[in-house]
Amino acid sequence: MKIYSYDAAPNAQRLNFFLKLKGIEIETIPIDMIAGEQLGNEYQSINPLGTIPALVLDDGTVLTEVIGMCVYLEELYPQQTLLGTTPLEKAQIVSWDHKLFNTVMSAVAEALRNRGKGFVNRALPGPLDLPQIPELAERGKIRLEHGWPSLEAELEGKEWLVGDSISLADLDLMICVDFSSWVKGSPPENYKNIHAHSARVKNALA
Repeated sequence: MKIYSYDAAPNAQRLNFFLKLKGIEIETIPIDMIAGEQLGNEYQSINPLGTIPALVLDDGTVLTEVIGMCVYLEELYPQQTLLGTTPLEKAQIVSWDHKLFNTVMSAVAEALRNRGKGFVNRALPGPLDLPQIPELAERGKIRLEHGWPSLEAELEGKEWLVGDSISLADLDLMICVDFSSWVKGSPPENYKNIHAHSARVKNALA
């Protein structure tokens, strides 16, 4: 297997941290997103979507979505499970991932990609060039501000989001918190549950 990745990208971090916690080592080929290498013909011959990361299996199958990569690798390497051990836990972790994408990740991406020279005509990832819409950058910030209170409340009294051990959902929340700083939208300092949770996840990765 091979991974094509750019370490600083949030989705790449999701996969990298997943691999680290599970103790899996896979050959990684860096793709320079700053230079736009993901949009070049060579990379798009591997992943026509031009998204990062991509996992190429030994039979040539290409997985382009992090959640799919994690499900596949969890089946291959069941030690240190990060996707739940019971049907309910598995459902809750996937549900949390979907919720985090809708409440935080996409809101940050909306705020980030709809402003600044670096994303001119690149308002969405992928092969389609789309113009920026400044109003969507503002909407992203509003969505982000609205999302933090519910996450803070749901973490009350919890060490981890699901069950008694760290999961992919915890990794994703920590990455969302860090990603939000890219648009100066980090959760307020008094949101102690969120910040304590991020510290626990980083400690587990140390």
